[in-house]
Amino acid sequence: MGVIPQENTTSIRIAVYCSASTRIADSYRDAARCLGTAIASAGHELVYGGGSVGLMGEVAEAVSAAGGRVHGVITETLVALEQARQTCDELEVVQTMRQRKHLIAERAEAFIALPGGLGTYEELLETLVSRIVQEHSKPIVLVNVDRYFDPLLAMLQNGVEQRFIRSKTLSLLQVVTDPAQAVELIEREPSGTHLDFNDVIPSR
Repeated sequence: MGVIPQENTTSIRIAVYCSASTRIADSYRDAARCLGTAIASAGHELVYGGGSVGLMGEVAEAVSAAGGRVHGVITETLVALEQARQTCDELEVVQTMRQRKHLIAERAEAFIALPGGLGTYEELLETLVSRIVQEHSKPIVLVNVDRYFDPLLAMLQNGVEQRFIRSKTLSLLQVVTDPAQAVELIEREPSGTHLDFNDVIPSR
């Protein structure tokens, strides 16, 4: 029997960025399932890339198993490759990856990134840049499973040290190791951290 979602009058649409790779360690799969369960059991909705494989498939299955709602956005190409999760509560099919990213970002009210490859990095960094230039004020949480994101965090810190990135920018990206804690952070601060524009633009 799945987890019964809590009654929640403040349901949050949470976008999850993660890998579609099937050649990954079990610890990453466990984290994806934990996150999906946490999202659904708290009464929130998953918005994601609509895939049925890799971590995308794991998080979506966990949300559904726990009684949550799943909203997928996927491209026609990936549907043709039979990677779409046809059992999503809602599945939007678009032509390009650019449209896919735009719709996910538009539908979501918060963002969580699990380990992933180039697509995950692209989505995460684009969302962070949009937050920096105040195109949105939605919280962004990085789940650093097995220290996967340590090199990325070191690169960002190096950007601060070399004065390409303002130090306060990094406060816009919250980092946890426990997937369930990512959901708790979003619930505590649904509108994201507020920073003055001058605090995050490197040229000022």
